Formats: sequence, structure tokens, C-alpha cells
Amino acid sequence: MAAGMPPEALGRRVCCGSDYGTVRYVGSVSRTAGIWLGVEWDDPQRGKHDGSYEGTQYFKCRHPKGGSFIRPNKANFGVDFLTAVKDRYGLNDKQDVQYGTENTVVFGTKTVEFVGMDSVAEQQRQLNRLVDISVRECAVSHAGQEEEISRTCSNMRHINLSKNLISSWETVTAIASQVQNLETLNVSENKMRFPSTSTFTSSAFSNLKILALNQTEITWTEVLLCAQGWPVLEELHLSSNNITVLERPDNVLQTLKLLDLSDNQLLDGNQLHLLAQLPRLEQLILRSTGISSIHFPDAGFGCKTKMFPSLKRLAINDNKISQWSSINELDKLPSLRALQCSNNPFMDTEKNPETLIQLIIAKISQLEVLNNCEILPAERRGAELDYRKIFGKDWLEAGGHWNPEKNKPSEEFLAAHPRYPALCLKYGAPEEGELKGRQPLTLKNQLLTLTIKCPEKPEQKPVEKKLPESMTIQKVKGLLYRLFKIPGSELKLSYKSSKLEGKEVELDNDLKPLQFYSIESGDCVLVRW
Repeated sequence: MAAGMPPEALGRRVCCGSDYGTVRYVGSVSRTAGIWLGVEWDDPQRGKHDGSYEGTQYFKCRHPKGGSFIRPNKANFGVDFLTAVKDRYGLNDKQDVQYGTENTVVFGTKTVEFVGMDSVAEQQRQLNRLVDISVRECAVSHAGQEEEISRTCSNMRHINLSKNLISSWETVTAIASQVQNLETLNVSENKMRFPSTSTFTSSAFSNLKILALNQTEITWTEVLLCAQGWPVLEELHLSSNNITVLERPDNVLQTLKLLDLSDNQLLDGNQLHLLAQLPRLEQLILRSTGISSIHFPDAGFGCKTKMFPSLKRLAINDNKISQWSSINELDKLPSLRALQCSNNPFMDTEKNPETLIQLIIAKISQLEVLNNCEILPAERRGAELDYRKIFGKDWLEAGGHWNPEKNKPSEEFLAAHPRYPALCLKYGAPEEGELKGRQPLTLKNQLLTLTIKCPEKPEQKPVEKKLPESMTIQKVKGLLYRLFKIPGSELKLSYKSSKLEGKEVELDNDLKPLQFYSIESGDCVLVRW
């Protein structure tokens, strides 16, 4: 065996400079002397071939150019956990060694800070005092001597082991089993092997609450097998793992509050039903999962589903959802409060961004935050009133009527607008006279160029905006709330025109469009609060 090469090199993770790979072959290569390592590189650009040389296939690669042969002395097989910790925190007398100072790691939307070498106070330079440890990119490959970690680092609670040379979940377990109170663990960017059959469940992760396994090539079946050892886990991050098929998590992950499956190409959106009975799941991140529709078949129009009973925050941005019916379905979720849904084809059906936002708000009754923007009560009221009016004519033509005894809207209308009956109960049913002169939903009418000023706030510079003349005062207030970061309900609007010789006209009816007040391009809207 070559010097410096471990006895079980096959399957091990290695790095060579900044390149990472997996050893797929150890042995001789025809017409050459000595031992070679056949490496499948994470980045195929680093490779030269598919594992074959002069007609002989020594190993296989996923990519036709993903492999190459290197000498063992060129491969870094890594160090044990404790050696990496000592190096990282300057506790090994090698003060001339330079290490990275990256102190944070992102779990989904949450950033957890890990103590770095340059922020460890002098009095804390003892290993047993360290609580948050980051050895990201420190070539950790194994646990080291038995019980050495537990004797030396007894107070660790948060460990960042991302982008190292860990080859198997067994190594992670060997490290974690020596950390009694481990709460946060990040082993992302380690391509490793996971148990394929049910094995003895250790108590290594008995206190673990946050686990990141992004870019580890884990499958959902392997997640469920390992999850038997995660009895109190609350957050699980699994992005970029090629997870395509889900199974129902029976008797595991029952404490989970957050699940991140982003950047996994799920074969079928209906697979989400398999996760629907997780009793405590509050946040589900499904960004870039390829889903094209969402449906909760157990609940009818205007009813709440029994699926996802605790789900408060849902991220479905960057997907292939093309129908508004999927947005209608989200109103069935009993606890939904926050939604991210940008970059989906259904949004292309409405060119006016203000109208688009209002449609989503009106369709989902309990939503409080949309695409990271808070929905104010005044904005919701305006959106619902506009929705009621915009689709009022369709409602009447479909059999709707202000008289409850004659009100029989078609199933087709209710399928497209399941919240409409609730809006009629909330604001009263629209009458024919009220709906005359209705503007089409796609606002192709004339744009007004207006100057917007805050006369009582001289620090606010005037802003020029182009607004549709059919835009209601309520919509204008919603726009100005976001523009000036002020509550829409407290705004008072008026306008001045050169034709009115300095006279100020109050814009006092939230339901009226700008054109009602005869506002023209070049006029000045005054904002007070």
C-alpha cells in the first residue's frame, strides 16, 4: 500500500487542490508501474475519461469525461475531526497555518453563526469551552480515536461539517455519538453513502434539532431509514439531492417543523400528499422542484383540507405552476399565513403586477405575507373589493344573484372563484348597476404620468410614476405604502392640477378610479400621513 494511503481507500472521498472526488479504483494500470487511484470527480471538467484506459474499463463514471487516474501521493484523504478543530482554532501550536474565516452557514432562510478562529476570545481557547464549531472545508474524513472527541470537546452543541471528505453516514454517527448535547449539525456538500436497510438506531442524534443534508446525494428512502434516529428533529434541509420519489413518513419525522426539498425534481406534485400528515410541519420549502399543480382532493369549494394541519409558510417559487386553480387550492390550507410563489407561469397571465398581487391576496383568505411583503388590512380590503367587482359580471352571468333565493352560481364559476361566495357574505353581493363600466382585468387603458409629493415630509423627494387611469384610490394607496414604507390605512391623498389654479382636490373614495377625479398626466398627487 502506498505511503499515506488508508488501507480502505476504495469509496473514500479525496481532494486534490480545490477539486473533490470519490475513489472508484485502487490498483495497477496497464503498461505503467505502481499503484494508481481511479477518481470520479465532482466536477466533470476536472476529469479526462469515463474510467477506461486503452480499452480496459477500470471503473465507471456518471459523466463520460468525469474520471481520471492520479497517484496516491497527490490525493488528500483528510484528517480526523479533532485535528481539524485544533487546526481551525489555533490550538495545535501551528500558528503559521492560515484558515478561512467564513463564520456562517445558511439553513434555508436561517443563518446560524459559528465561532471562527479570529473571533474566539483568548479565555475561550480551550477545546472544552467551544460550543459552536465550524470545520467547513477542513478535509475532515473520519472521527479519530474512540472517545477522544467526548473527552476533549464535551460542550459542543452546533457543528458545521460541510464540504469535507466524509464518505459515509457511519462517520457522521461516530462523531455525533461523542457529542452529548448536539443540537445543530450541517454535513452538506459531503457526497456520502447512507444505510440502505434498517440498522441499529444509536442515540447519537437524540437531542438533534437542526440537520442540513444539502448536496449529499441522499434519497428519500434513506432519509426515512436514518430518521429513526432523529427523535426530536425540528428542521431538515435536503436541497439539491435528486430526490424524485417520496414515501409516507410513518412513525418518523413527527416532530418536524421545517422541511426544505428545494432543487429536487419531484416527479409528481401529488406526492406532496404523502407529507400531508406530518402533524407539526409549519414551513415547507419547495423552490425549484418542478411541480406544476397543487390539489387537495379531500376538501370542496370554500372548505378546509385536513392535510398539512400546521403549515404556516409555503415556498413554491421557481416552479411550473400554470393554472390559477392551484392558487385557489391554497385557500384550503387551514393555517397558511405566508406564501412565496414568484416565477411561475400562472403569473404571466396578468401583466399588471399590482393586479397580480391583488388577485392572489383575494384568493387566499388568511394570507398575511406574500413574497416576503406584509399584507396590510387596508390592502386586503382593497384587493377583495376589487376582486368582487372585477368578476361581478361573470358571477351574474353564471347565475349569481343578490337575492339568496335566486343565487345559484354555476359549478364552473365556483371552481374558478371559490372565494367569491365568501366575499359576497363579507361585503354584500354586487348589483348590476354597481358593475356598469367594468374595466377589463388586463389593464390596457391609458397610463397617467403623475408626480407624487409628500408636502409635510420635505426629506421625501418627489417621485414620478406611470399609473393606469382605471387604478382605484385603494390600489394607489397600496402602491404608496410600499413606496414610502407607511401604513396604507393612514394615507390621505389629494391632487393639484394646473387647470385648477392651485386648488387641491381630495381623493376621498377608495373604490373610485383615478379617472373619476379627472386626473390627467402632469398632475401632482399629494400624500399625507
